[in-house]
Amino acid sequence: MDYLSREQIMNELQQSFQPYFNMYGIEHIGIFEEEGQDDCYYLGYTTRKDGETHHIHLPFQKNNDGGLAPINSKWTVESDNPLEKDLKGFEDLDHVFRAIC
Repeated sequence: MDYLSREQIMNELQQSFQPYFNMYGIEHIGIFEEEGQDDCYYLGYTTRKDGETHHIHLPFQKNNDGGLAPINSKWTVESDNPLEKDLKGFEDLDHVFRAIC
């Protein structure tokens, strides 16, 4: 398994979100990161559109040196609305944004 630094992954995420502002009318995109249980770590985006906030992320495995390796390439979407279920299994960000925008 190839591990990358957190900074490398975050730089890649930051460089790739600009086109989504215009394509989907998103008001704000920021970086999302969350430490999971055991060696799980989640990185992705926090978006806001029409007052709704979503956390869009991929799962990573964290090694003892802090390196991260993707567990899989399926995006998960979590809403700030506790009544909404998490949406899972998206192949790419275009599918994510079509589902939530």
